[in-house]
Amino acid sequence: MADPAHPHAPDRFSEDAATFTVKGGTPDIELGLAAIRNTLATLGPQPGVYRMHDAQDAILYVGKAKSLKSRVPSYTQVSRLPRRLQRMVAQTRGMTVVVTNSEAEALLLEAQLIKRFRPPFNVLLRDDKSFPFIALDESHGFPRLAKHRGTRREKTLYYGPFASAGSVNTTLNALQKLFLLRSCTDSFMANRSRPCLLHQIRRCSAPCVDRVTPEAYGELVSDAKAFLSGRSQQVQKKLGDQMQAAAEARDYELAAVFRDRLRALTYIQGTQAINAETDALDADIIALATREGVACIQIFFIRGGQNWGHRAIFPAHAGGVPEAEILTAFLGQFYAELTPAKTLLLDRALTEAELLSEALSSRAGCKVSLKTPVRGHLKKLVDQASRNAAQAIDRRLAESATQTRNVEALADLFALDAPPQRIEIYDNSHVMGTNALGAMVVAGPEGFRKGAYRKFNMKPGDVTPGDDFGMMTAMLTRRFARLEPSARGRHHEPDVSDIDKDGGDWPDLLLIDGGKGQVSAVVSALAALGVADVPIIGVSKGPDRNAGRETFHHPDGREFTLPPNDPLLFFLQRLRDEAHRFAIGAHRQKRAKAMTSSTLDDVPGIGPARKKALLMHFGTARAVKGASLQDLQKAPGISQSTAEALHAHFHPQA
Repeated sequence: MADPAHPHAPDRFSEDAATFTVKGGTPDIELGLAAIRNTLATLGPQPGVYRMHDAQDAILYVGKAKSLKSRVPSYTQVSRLPRRLQRMVAQTRGMTVVVTNSEAEALLLEAQLIKRFRPPFNVLLRDDKSFPFIALDESHGFPRLAKHRGTRREKTLYYGPFASAGSVNTTLNALQKLFLLRSCTDSFMANRSRPCLLHQIRRCSAPCVDRVTPEAYGELVSDAKAFLSGRSQQVQKKLGDQMQAAAEARDYELAAVFRDRLRALTYIQGTQAINAETDALDADIIALATREGVACIQIFFIRGGQNWGHRAIFPAHAGGVPEAEILTAFLGQFYAELTPAKTLLLDRALTEAELLSEALSSRAGCKVSLKTPVRGHLKKLVDQASRNAAQAIDRRLAESATQTRNVEALADLFALDAPPQRIEIYDNSHVMGTNALGAMVVAGPEGFRKGAYRKFNMKPGDVTPGDDFGMMTAMLTRRFARLEPSARGRHHEPDVSDIDKDGGDWPDLLLIDGGKGQVSAVVSALAALGVADVPIIGVSKGPDRNAGRETFHHPDGREFTLPPNDPLLFFLQRLRDEAHRFAIGAHRQKRAKAMTSSTLDDVPGIGPARKKALLMHFGTARAVKGASLQDLQKAPGISQSTAEALHAHFHPQA
């Protein structure tokens, strides 16, 4: 399938493809054609996947073919190629080919390689985050209901995917009211002597203290499975019958319990149901919209007639690519790791629909159908997804226009030579000098570049604990020490450049969260590295640390403020706040990890098994540290040499 070129590829070409040259005096397109022709002699009629490499062996493009011998020669017909592929051929200096057993297998391998290598001439999914699920863990006698991401475990049922963590949390809150299943961990449950707060607010049946029998709890689990599998009407009828029976028996307190559970069921049905005609629908509804070089794919997750959320996804490198090819590339990559629904409702027919169905079916372990409804309620659902995709593009373009205006205004405000294409914002975070780290956030005309964010851990001895100026100096030193002089003025496309992720792009502006002292520390650090031409601005909170009264500091000591309602002030606050958010979040993760660490973690040769054996034998890490050599040798699983190494680590002078 054809894919767009990297929009910032360092190439130029004339209307005549034969005179195509690569900037910098490197060989023209004939070298690329020669590299492809050298590979043709080794190709057969089998299906497979091919990769184009440049002179540095970086992967430019990944493609698949039903017949490699028939597909690859098309790249040698330069006059018939779109310009984006002409640029790709001009950069090609080698090819790698993998033969597969079928075209469907080739499609799956192609998607995996694209996600792994992120080549600049393929359509790419920018958002690579995993989707959350609801997990019902049946490994315990009293199954647990909880949110889950990541690797699947045995003896656990998974329901999803959900579009966001918010969708899962909303559903879990309603399920707790409806089925009263526990959400606590096994260890928490095992150590309870009385019911927790969730039981008091009627969101748990308290199996931890035997407030519910195993049989009654098992019935709740069966009802939860039925509901999550789409049989909500069955559960509703059962609760209604139980409420009626309790009322007839004049057990009004029990009837009220069933009434509250029915209310929870009605609520979740009302917030998640699509319409009355789709009670048994299991489908992913997918629609594509493009405008001004921007593509948006809107996807709705429908399971058992319940809407488990939707998400707008903006593929990279989609400019100039036919819409059908964008959608085909999306389906291959999106379902590379995520299990598809049994039915995919698309807003358009695809030429490779049968191939995609075969490939996705092999991945899902069941038949996956691709359908394009033309009438009825399913067509209304697809139309709804199409409207959402178009509206998401409108919002994206409006935000992009606003961001561009803000960046241009920033250049005027700080007297820059041109609007900054890469803005780096720096902040520190620590608590009384502990778990200290620095954070770098990157932004540009297109918004925040989260793939380029970086954390700088401050190790013991790097800086004096609590020295904010020293932390800033260490962070900027490490950041600019990685840059080469040739990187000046270099700006790669956001989200896809490995160089950018490693910090190899030169910034046009540095925003420092702090005042004169922080700015002076940054200037001194850069001067020591021979860097003197990067604009630096400090942002301090001002009097009483009130937002809206920020003071901006130049390296030469000049200061100024902006009016409280100035849109540019709001933009700068958002940049500063994003750096603060990222720094605080990274610090909290580091602090949480430190809480579960042990002094034994730093001992060479002590892995998880030996660490557990030592703690089980001595009780605490402090007791291990104070133990004699003879006592260490008595611990199970600890050899004499390990005991000696352990004792020497804690008693170096002994």
